[in-house]
Formats: sequence, structure tokens, C-alpha cells
Amino acid sequence: MIRAATVLALLGGPVFAQSFQPPQGCTGTLTVQYRACIVSNVWTCEADAEGDQWIAVFSQMGPFQVRKVDNEFQWLETYYANPPRTETMVLPAPDPESLTVLFAEGYDTYDFTTVPSINAQPERYVGYDRLTGETTVIDGEPLLNTEYAYDQLDPQGNIIASNAGRQYVSERHRLFFFGTSWSTDAPDDQFDASPVEFVYPGEAGFFTDQPKFGCGAIMSSYGVAQ
Repeated sequence: MIRAATVLALLGGPVFAQSFQPPQGCTGTLTVQYRACIVSNVWTCEADAEGDQWIAVFSQMGPFQVRKVDNEFQWLETYYANPPRTETMVLPAPDPESLTVLFAEGYDTYDFTTVPSINAQPERYVGYDRLTGETTVIDGEPLLNTEYAYDQLDPQGNIIASNAGRQYVSERHRLFFFGTSWSTDAPDDQFDASPVEFVYPGEAGFFTDQPKFGCGAIMSSYGVAQ
């Protein structure tokens, strides 16, 4: 079992040059390079439930998010670097996110709540994922195209934020990959973080912490939702 201190140390400590290693008892499985100067690394751990995966996301400045998801892509635990904090999903969710439903029916709704470790006000996420019926092949990976939208609500039911976008999902990996996202208040202000390369163990660039695409522009924020 990976403890919170281990993940927060990764987020808060110095970044290793060119690559880092997954925690003890864990195995790296995939690296994804994205357009918006972002790279992610995926690993699994022997002590976790079958199907659980960890995803670390890096910018040029280092790791800024680590998320643990299950086989249905529920956000079990999320760790953020700035400010350092964790969010834990309340289980069972009223309407769990389900890749099984999405792949079988083409549409999946969700309704779940996360509890932060600081400023402890739960946040509720209510939304949907929908397959568009299109498949895009990126670096040899067949990815199903999706559309999504969700509201983020406070405990009183007030909407904190409303976001939407298009992204990708893999039946092979049972993972979502970033795409284009926007706030529903400003749909013309879109953030494109689509994948460019998929790198596997033994290939050059596997488990790097250095993004390589789109790093010429200064990024003011990272609007990636899933």
C-alpha cells in the first residue's frame, strides 16, 4: 500500500533528472507525452486491488498531480503539489463512474464526492461521459473519442465550476487521456492537452519526467480534468 506521505514526498521533493522510479513494490506501465507541455506516468502496485492504477502528471516545473484510480476510473485518491493536499473519494458513490457502462452503452453518468485534507469542504461532481462513435489512432494507439461535462458543487448544492470537453479513452488500458477542455462560462477559451506519444517499458523516454511537446509557450494553468 502506498501511503500519502510517499506520494506527497514525490510531489514536494526534488524532481529526478530525466526520469523517476515508481514506489517500492510498484511497476511502471506507460508514459504519455501530451501537447501542452505535460507528461504522465502510469504504474501499478502489488498491494493494491486488481485494476487499480496510479497516474503522475508533470509539467516543466515538476509533478503537480498524482491520482489513484480503480478499474472503472473512479478517482479514489488525488494528491496535489500546490498547495500540498490530498482528496479522497467517498465510497460508495451514489452514481459511480463506470468504464464498463461507458464501453457497453456509450454513455455513463456519475455523481460522487471528494473530501480534501485541508479546507475540509467536500466537493461533489455530477456529470457524464459519452462516446462519440469515433476512434482516433495516435502513435499506434486506438483511442475512443468522448465528450464530457460536469458540475462541481459545494455541500450546499451551489455550483463552483462547470466544465466540458472532449477527450480519449482506451479499452486496452482502461484509462482516460486528456483532450480539449473548457469552462462552460467561456467555451471559446479551450485548452488542448491531447496525447502525442505513448511510450512503453524498454522504449526511449519511458518514465521520463520531462514533457517534450508545446513547452515553448508559458502555461498559466493546467485545465485538465480527468
